[in-house]
Amino acid sequence: MAFNEQLANRIREQLKFFPETFTEKRMFGGLSFLYKGKMTVGIIKQELAVRIVSDKMEIELAKPTVRPMDFTKRPMKEFVYVSNEGIKTETELLNYIELGLEHAKSKL
Repeated sequence: MAFNEQLANRIREQLKFFPETFTEKRMFGGLSFLYKGKMTVGIIKQELAVRIVSDKMEIELAKPTVRPMDFTKRPMKEFVYVSNEGIKTETELLNYIELGLEHAKSKL
């Protein structure tokens, strides 16, 4: 299954600004970026997938560009999809990468 390679390249460029080391792994039929083996963000088809700590889920899901990740036909805990409208700018994309990294660090 194909994923948005342009978005993957945008994420790779943003990750250069972090002191942490990230790895890439094919997951969910797309591409995920992991920190110490924990998923932070990923791309499934054309959408950004983000892991978010439980305390911030309600805030994020209130945004019109964010919806529960329903890859399995049921919402997945601490996962959201962000539409391309929600990551038009590099600042918006960076925000979601930071949220994903926060989640990964919370699981270590």
